[in-house]
Amino acid sequence: MTRFDRPNLGLGVGLRTVHFGHILDKKPAVDWFEIITENFLDTGGRPRFVLDRIAERHPIVLHGVSMSVGSTDPLDRVYLRKVKALADRVRAVWVSDHVCWTGVAGRNLHDLLPMPYTEEALRHLVKRIRRVQDILERPRVLENPSSYVEFRSSSMPEWEFLARMADEADCGLLLDVNNVYVSSFNHGFDAETYLRGIPPERVAYVHLAGHTNLGTHLLDTHIGPVIDPVWKLYRLAHRLTGGRSTLLEWDEQIPSFPVVHREVKKARKHMEVALATA
Repeated sequence: MTRFDRPNLGLGVGLRTVHFGHILDKKPAVDWFEIITENFLDTGGRPRFVLDRIAERHPIVLHGVSMSVGSTDPLDRVYLRKVKALADRVRAVWVSDHVCWTGVAGRNLHDLLPMPYTEEALRHLVKRIRRVQDILERPRVLENPSSYVEFRSSSMPEWEFLARMADEADCGLLLDVNNVYVSSFNHGFDAETYLRGIPPERVAYVHLAGHTNLGTHLLDTHIGPVIDPVWKLYRLAHRLTGGRSTLLEWDEQIPSFPVVHREVKKARKHMEVALATA
């Protein structure tokens, strides 16, 4: 097993362009920032300047949406080399992406699509994760997806698939608690059973976010505050893992930075409740 670091960075916020000015001017007391990898791969100018200044004061985590590690297309080595260069530049604590595929036959579908949870898919995924880790020269951290469809061919539940993937590929997990809640609603599985099936020693950090309730299904939109049922799952995740770095994503109808920061700081209260009821 790779001894990938799991430092507890505290409470972090996703770095978004609309907050650049506030962060540079006010220097808020944020523990760490996560960036969308692709937003900084081929950019210079102000975005790169801002990132470099923030990286001087805060730990940075890269979070990608384009690796498509579950696809059958060849890995994009040019993209991976750019990711490595960016991670080296900002001294990234972790480099994360999603357990998904985003395209096939050279066509990018611009979505994070779920995989069939089969033995064949697991072997394919593990092989590709190992290749990616060799190129990046660091362990990968992969996030559980939110999903809206399932494959009839799946032979195991998602949490078992992820646990085996992490063990066999020797990688870390990004546990998105909101995604667990969204997918449990959409597919009818028990969210607490899911969390108990995730190996805690493999969890590098945790995501929180809001979502949109469309009645028949939930959509992972990263809009608005975290709802109470997701906070309840977060408390369980905190007890099971012993506590992990926690980050809030807010990507639609983004409010002022102080509003976003206040939302993630609520996690501290839930951590205390979790420990008190352990």
